[in-house]
Amino acid sequence: MLRFFTAGESHGQALLAFVSGLPASLAVDVDFINHELHRRQLGYGRGGRQKIEKDRADIFAGVRHGKTIGAPVALRIENRDWANWEKALPVEDSPDLAGKDKKLVAPRPGHADLAGSQKFNFHDARYILERASARETASRVAAAAFAKLLLRQFGTEIASHTTQVGHAKLDRKTAWDEILAVNADLDSPLRCVDPAIQNKMKAEVDAALKAGDTVGGIFEVIAHNIPVGLGSHAQWDEKLDGRLAQAVMSIQAVKGVEIGAGITAAGSYGSEVQDEISYDKSASRFRRSSNRAGGLEGGITNGEDVIVRGYLKPISTLRRALGTADMVTKEPVQAAYERSDWCVVPAAGVIGEAMVALVLADAFLQKFGGDSVVEMKRNFDNYARQIDEF
Repeated sequence: MLRFFTAGESHGQALLAFVSGLPASLAVDVDFINHELHRRQLGYGRGGRQKIEKDRADIFAGVRHGKTIGAPVALRIENRDWANWEKALPVEDSPDLAGKDKKLVAPRPGHADLAGSQKFNFHDARYILERASARETASRVAAAAFAKLLLRQFGTEIASHTTQVGHAKLDRKTAWDEILAVNADLDSPLRCVDPAIQNKMKAEVDAALKAGDTVGGIFEVIAHNIPVGLGSHAQWDEKLDGRLAQAVMSIQAVKGVEIGAGITAAGSYGSEVQDEISYDKSASRFRRSSNRAGGLEGGITNGEDVIVRGYLKPISTLRRALGTADMVTKEPVQAAYERSDWCVVPAAGVIGEAMVALVLADAFLQKFGGDSVVEMKRNFDNYARQIDEF
């Protein structure tokens, strides 16, 4: 089983990630991990924090001589902004620091501020927002880089692109090659495959900034070259589509998840939705005429690309503050504002890739087992022969 945990606050000393269950002898590319972290920081509509942080992972356990050793992996990502918060968020209390804390008592509508403060009995949302912040996802992306490296051993690749920002929407089908191309283009402002639609998306972001507002959208994650048979129909918590939906839903500001054409399918007839099956004798493979199921049937991968979409609400920190109630005085006030982005859809796509990769890597490990990459590949090859002979 592949497990991961994260720790750290948005303005604390560092972010941490721990990954357990990786097979031994997996080659680790540190440049690739840092490249993934860099991708997460890109995108049109990001705030000033991205100019401060230059995220890089420091591996301090579980990797030796460039390969995993079968032990838990531990990573650290420095928060450069800690220098500006050291007196506000000290580990040890001191009378000398009195008055230097940066309390937040005007909770932001849509954020975890108020619900979290009530839950933990804080009359200051600082400790809630520090952990609830999407800054935490840097740890997830670093952890998932290991999952992606494992999946690559079996020919599986994962990429994402933006299909909607505000009212600007990409309505056409996309090919895997053009999705790969836009992922490789680090200068692409919103990671949309269509330049004309991307310009309309940029206009939506510009309008939100001018209005002191924020804007959401939709990102699509594609897992390419997935074998048949990951996941199971046998128990509710073994269904891979359910696991993927929970993983993507856990991303900050995601309020909906779609597998394949799930939302469109809900308003269609069965004959318009199901992917018809044929058999390709030359390739000894069953084929589907379309992929509206998003590569999953009955909670099991069917050999088509796995397609997952995340529906991202506009983030909750607005320059044009909304009304709220002071947690101490209970009086009506304007919601607090902290330095923030105003569009994070492309970054959310990278985080979506991370969550999909972590779930799929775990599904691979459950299906093919093995304490080393060599053993896991041997099991995979045996299963591939079984599928060929089916």
